[in-house]
Amino acid sequence: MELSAQGMGVSIGKKEIVRNVSILVKKRQFVGLIGPNGCGKSTLLKSIYKSIVPQSGTVHLGDMDILNTTEKKVSRRLGVVGQFNEMNFDLSVHQMVMLGRTPHKKLLESDKQEDYDIVEDALARTNLLHYKDRSYLSLSGGEKQRVILARTIAQQPQFMVLDEPTNHLDIRYQLEILSCVKELNIGVLAALHDLEMAAYYCDYIYAVKQGEIYAHGTPEQVLTPETIESLYQVKCQTYINPVTHGLGFAYGI
Repeated sequence: MELSAQGMGVSIGKKEIVRNVSILVKKRQFVGLIGPNGCGKSTLLKSIYKSIVPQSGTVHLGDMDILNTTEKKVSRRLGVVGQFNEMNFDLSVHQMVMLGRTPHKKLLESDKQEDYDIVEDALARTNLLHYKDRSYLSLSGGEKQRVILARTIAQQPQFMVLDEPTNHLDIRYQLEILSCVKELNIGVLAALHDLEMAAYYCDYIYAVKQGEIYAHGTPEQVLTPETIESLYQVKCQTYINPVTHGLGFAYGI
């Protein structure tokens, strides 16, 4: 099964944000979207998971036509973790994660032991078992993001979209969240702003510039000094990070 978006076009008002973009995520592949702020990464992702209606294009997850399928059916296969998860009402952490079981239930169907077991596993994977009775609103930003990830894991999706889930978090929570997602061994499409994180976690990368795909390939093929300068207007040198053994970057103006 693959997640495929073809010919995506999105305009907001009179401004064209995404132009004829096509991307592919294979089974168990971690694919990254990189590019400067305002380049269209998040808009593209929102059009893929139906938060924004695209003016053109198609999105398929295996044989499922996502843009013409109900939210509930899509949510059984595709999970989404965004970057802002504020609420005006409060639930416990356990209650929040249990919401991830909703796509698999009929109207007013009660929770079963299987649901409790799946939620317990999601809490364990995200190191939240000792938080389960805590108020969601009492948590820090990084802790809230782990709860949202646990809720998404509880959906048991076959693919996951990460819409810049770590760009307001400190390094510890960035590593915890991306490592947890990587260990799920499912297809992932993630918008990332940290190039070292992208180099370390991604199997394949699409670089976005002014609403179009500027380059795509493996991290080594895409994250070159020339491409980075074109995308971000900064000069850089790449090197092998002695800790991660992946690409590292040294920047200059």
